[in-house]
Amino acid sequence: TKRLKDLGITISMDGKGRATDNSCIERFWRSAKCERIYLNEYQSISELITDVDDYIEFYNHRRFHETLAYKKPMDVYQESIKLNQEKAKAS
Repeated sequence: TKRLKDLGITISMDGKGRATDNSCIERFWRSAKCERIYLNEYQSISELITDVDDYIEFYNHRRFHETLAYKKPMDVYQESIKLNQEKAKAS
């Protein structure tokens, strides 16, 4: 942690009351563990890494999210880019 501090990097999970700092990524890992990781027995670290990579692709491109009005994150992201481009053209 000293090296991070020396480089001016803030460590977000560094004390009590910081649980919401990384709530989105904490939620992602909770979903990954419950929906995929805990359901499999991996024979190697590389097998686990491959499965996590696959889950990330699934989570962002194919999984519907209740908090996104049952849309997929990549679809929401693409829509936001399109809206921002339209706003930029209008101004």
